[in-house]
Amino acid sequence: MTDITRRIYTGMQVWPGDTPFSYELVSQISKGESVNVGKISSTTHLGTHLDAPWHYIDDGGKLETVPLSVLVGLCQMVDARGQEVLTAEFLQTVQLAERTLFYTGQPNDWQTFPQTFMHVLPEAAEYMASQGVALYGTDCPSVDTLNSKDLPGHKAFARAGIYILEGLALEGVPPGGYKLIALPMRMEGTDGSPVRAVLLQERREGWFGGI
Repeated sequence: MTDITRRIYTGMQVWPGDTPFSYELVSQISKGESVNVGKISSTTHLGTHLDAPWHYIDDGGKLETVPLSVLVGLCQMVDARGQEVLTAEFLQTVQLAERTLFYTGQPNDWQTFPQTFMHVLPEAAEYMASQGVALYGTDCPSVDTLNSKDLPGHKAFARAGIYILEGLALEGVPPGGYKLIALPMRMEGTDGSPVRAVLLQERREGWFGGI
């Protein structure tokens, strides 16, 4: 089993201007209480996280509408290092699956928030939909550029019916076929959630890598 979830800790990098993560003890055994109890404050788009469509389209589904079946199952991890922009042309050279993850070379722990990263052209989202992709995963913090206001990549995924998993920790993971488990918190009415994402090796012959 390989954990592909970014560490969560006070001071970790979040999207510029977003709510930082913090953890604070409100009850402490060392101060005479019977238990240690903490409280947390955070953006819903913390580290490795799932976008609900409502995050980027106002009539989109909220977190509870995302089917769990999309978040669990066979996946393909693609090495996309060197791709500044994800294009349909590049996608035609790689193996895709219902759940496809893209390693672009982002480190598993950001010391500073990345200013540039691979973004997705609408044509690429359309091509993935035509090939049966239902979940797009990336080690980048977004499928659009840092300063994008109109979010063409996000909206193309919405039109294509593809869900978005961002901020994966894929450094050191060999490309190939796996079983993905990437489950969000069971929150209702939200625009997204952190997830705990893991890969299980699938020992199958054929295009899933034969691993």
